[in-house]
Order: sequence, then C-alpha cells, then structure tokens
Amino acid sequence: MQAGQNAFGWIDWTVVVAYFAGITLYGLWLARKTHTSNAYFLGDRKLSWWVMLAQSFSTGTHAEGPVLQAGATFGCGFAGIWYQWKNMLITPFYWLIAPWYRRSQRTTVAEIVEDRYGRGMGLIYTIFAIVFFVFLQGVMLKGAGKAVAGATGGQISANGVVVAMTFVFMAYSLAGGLIASAHTNLIQGFLIILLSFMLLPVGLMAVGGFSGMRNLLPADFFELYNQRSGVDSFTVLMLAVNGLVGIVAQPHMISMCATGSNERAGRVGQTYGAIVKRLCAVGWALTGLIVAGMIVKAGITLKDPEEAFGYACLHFLGPGLVGLMVASIVAANMAACSNFMVNTGALFAKNLYVSYMRPKAGDREVLRVGRISGVLLTLLGVWFAMCMTNVLSAFMFTETIAALMGVMFLGGVIWKRANRQGAAASILVSFGVYYALNYLMTCKISNGSSPEYLWPAVQHAWTCFQQGTLGEFLGSGTLQLVAHWKGGPFGCTMLFGFATLILVSLLTKPESSELTNRFFDKMQRSSDDATSLDSELTVLAADRGEDLVLLDLPSWLTAARWKGFCHRYREDVVGFILACGSVALLILMAWGLMQIGK
Repeated sequence: MQAGQNAFGWIDWTVVVAYFAGITLYGLWLARKTHTSNAYFLGDRKLSWWVMLAQSFSTGTHAEGPVLQAGATFGCGFAGIWYQWKNMLITPFYWLIAPWYRRSQRTTVAEIVEDRYGRGMGLIYTIFAIVFFVFLQGVMLKGAGKAVAGATGGQISANGVVVAMTFVFMAYSLAGGLIASAHTNLIQGFLIILLSFMLLPVGLMAVGGFSGMRNLLPADFFELYNQRSGVDSFTVLMLAVNGLVGIVAQPHMISMCATGSNERAGRVGQTYGAIVKRLCAVGWALTGLIVAGMIVKAGITLKDPEEAFGYACLHFLGPGLVGLMVASIVAANMAACSNFMVNTGALFAKNLYVSYMRPKAGDREVLRVGRISGVLLTLLGVWFAMCMTNVLSAFMFTETIAALMGVMFLGGVIWKRANRQGAAASILVSFGVYYALNYLMTCKISNGSSPEYLWPAVQHAWTCFQQGTLGEFLGSGTLQLVAHWKGGPFGCTMLFGFATLILVSLLTKPESSELTNRFFDKMQRSSDDATSLDSELTVLAADRGEDLVLLDLPSWLTAARWKGFCHRYREDVVGFILACGSVALLILMAWGLMQIGK
C-alpha cells in the first residue's frame, strides 16, 4: 500500500463522528448519578476495581506516547522502550502508596498537604496544582492534535482536533464529573489498547515478519538494552526516582487511588493500570521497529524519527481504520483531560473558594463553583494549547516539577519530624539547584561546546574559578525554563532537596503534636468501613493486616515496628511481591519477543 492512498474519507469521518457522539451521550447518561460535590469530585468513592484500573490506565496514557515511543524505537532499536518504561521498576510501589490518599479522607491532594503542614503550604500546593493541570491539559490537547494531523496526512488540523476534543469531554465531564469521566474511560481504554496493537499484523506482513526485520536491521535493534539507546543504568535509576518522588505529589492522585469502593480497588487500579500501559508500550515499540525495516526496504529516509507512527498509519490502514485510529488517539487524551478538568474544579472550589472566599458555602454552591471553575481553567489550557509548539519538552517539564514538589510530600509521609519550614525550604532549594545545574550544563567549555555530563561541567567551573575566568564561563550559559532532562542534575537536586527538608526540619520547631498525630492516626486506620468523607476511621489497619510499610520509615529502627510484622503488613507485602512478579513477567515477555526469528 502506498502513502497517500488512505485519504481520510467519508467512512473515517463516520467512525470519528460516531465515536464523539457515542462517548458524549454515554457520559451524559452517566451524569444522572451526580447530584453532590462528593459524587462530582470523587464518584462517591464507590468505583469498582475494574473501573479504577481503566481510569488509571486511560488517564496515564496520552496520545504522545505511541508517537514518541515509535520514534525512539525507530532510531535506536527496541531498547528505546525504556523511554516509556522509565517507571517500570517503581510500579510495584504504587501498591504501597495508593492507600495514603483514601485514608486521608480528603477531596484534593492540597488538603492532604494542609493537614500535614498547615494552611500556608496547602495554598502553595494548590497554586502549583492548578498551574500543573492547566499546563498539562494544554500540552495533551496539542499532543493529540499533532498526532491526529500526522495520522491523517494533515487532512485534519491540530487546532481543530483540540477544539472538538474539548467540546466533547467538557460536555460530559461538566455534567457527570468523575463518575462520567471514570466510566467513559472503560470505553476509551479499550480504544487505546486497540491503538497500541492494530498496526502490527499488517506491518509484520509488510516486512516479512520478525525474520524479515532481522535481515533488514542491525542486530542490536533487537536487544532489550544497548548502548545505542543512550539510556544507561544510572539514567534508568534516576528516572525511577523521578517517577516515584513525582507521582506521589501529582494533583490527580486522589481520583486515581481514593475513589474506589475500598482500598484494594485503589491499589489494583493504580498498580495494574500502569502495568497495562507498560504492555501497550511493547506494541508502540514494535511499530517503530517495523517502520525502521520498511524504510530500509523502501530505500528512503524520514526527516524526523517521530514521523514513524504517522508513516505506519498512512501505509498500513485502510478506509475506516484510519478513522478508528483517530478515535483511539483522541480517546487517549480525552480520558486524561476529563479527569484533570474535574480535579481542577475540585482544587479551586475546595482549596480556594471555600478556604478563602466562602467558608460557609453549601454543597450545591461548592458543586456549582467546581463545575464553572473546571470549565474556565480548561479553556485556559485550550488557549495554551493553541500557543504551544514543542510538546515533548513541555511533557518533560511537568514530570520534573511534580518531582520537585514531591520531596516535601513524600518526606512528610515517611518522616514524622518533617515540618512546614523544612517543606518550604525543600521546594525553594529543589527548584534552585535544578535550574542552576541545568544552566551550568549549557555553559561553553574550551572547545565551544556544552558538557554532556554534570561532573565535567563542575570540574570545568572549578578550573575557571581557580584561573579567575568563572564569570566568563558562567556568562556563556542559557537559562531554560524547560531544560532537557538529564540524570546528573536531577540526582543532585533530589539529594539537596531531601537534605534540606531534613536539616531545616531538625533546626526549627516541630509541627504541633495534635496536627502530626491526627495526620498519622488516619494513615494507621482502614478506610474501608467509612461510609462518607465525614466518617471517623476507627478500625486499626494493623488488625486487618493492612498497616503501611512506608509509613514513617524511621520507626523501623524500633522493636515495635517489627512486632507481628508478617500479619500487620500482609496486604502490602503480598501485593508488592505479586506486582514485582508481574513486572518481571512483562520484561521477560518483551525479551522473548526479541528472540523470535533468530
């Protein structure tokens, strides 16, 4: 099949229109269950585990994923899958952290921060979270627009996709809130999985299967890890730290972990939704390999490796399937944007409107403000999408700033002595060190180029200091708001951030024992019997084998922590081991695929 044969025709338009109409009507039908702010923001905390899994998977999978992954694999072989698998090694930890959010008995992560560190830190986090959501919504809308424009050969404009997507997800999210968002993700999750693998059968036939690809491509293209990928063991480790520290502070973690019918539903949803995403990355990586073989076979080149996914769409899909692909790409981002719109409204209504404007606002008023603010802030994200050009850099920026905020959040859960002064200082130092070190790596050394790694940059700066030319060296750098992510600066940032949290907390007055004890008492009690957010948690989690392993890690040095260990932490330990086994099986499966055709 030749490029250009798959014009976006009436069959494809029918598929896309049918998808938009169907998902909108389904979402509006679900909206009949939404009458309170708790239902709108949290789905009344009654979502089943399979809905939680679909919500986690769909919200965490974005349209840029297959495009970037196929491009990475096209350029460096299957080992490029680690660009999507960067959080693979820390996925089992999702099982351990998920209950934190349900036991908090809160609607937003900002309220958790306020419970731990006081009102001022809650406000700082709220501002960060709203900016994070607006920024990320804009990035995701633009990412989907670009992906659709590429898949249709430019017949549908990127900005047109942005407008259409926004109208649809805004309609059902405005009416149904998280209930509509979570349940529509079941359908959209299916489409994302279809998107991940639908190109493979025709593509493999086009290159003669795995044996045909092996004849066309270098041998190291079929390795699970190689030097060509540029992802060494240190980088993988730092990406894992970035993923773990960053995810705990992401503003939508309440909806991901605390909206299930019980704690296990949140654990299963967050952990195995992520594992399904890692599975889909295998399909995206194989697509990149297939296109690499096709390019060699045809004797042509691609200007940009990230064109690989669009090339596959144009060459492998017939009438109707192109429309299905477009619907799948749109589904990948609508699912997340819908969730983010509801969470943004919750943040504004609960943490700004009620806390600072109308403390005595009734539930109907809070619900109304949440809906209106969610819409307006989403429209701000649309405006940002229209102005943006570089999608990849923007995504990397959002993940990094979440990790910089995550220092104080993670530290506050695993260490009782952490206080608001330490938390605030850790934020300032983390952002300062991160940008200072990234700036240092843009400075020019003697040959006129910038150092590739941090240590040579530091050494050169020291040499310049001794020679009295430090000012000249530092003057050659460029301050970048969105810097290219590198393991060295990030690793140092984490060291300085956590060290600052610890040092400043120890040198300043502790939080009141009442505030700290109330926070940690909730963390030590099961939330499964709570009928509402106002319910008092009375059952000790340890009695059910559901105590939290990561809670207050320093207490592991006491004998009391080890008493009855196997019974107290049964849910954490067994679930963590099973999740580790699932991750190992997925990696083994990927390795096995790369042995086919030898």
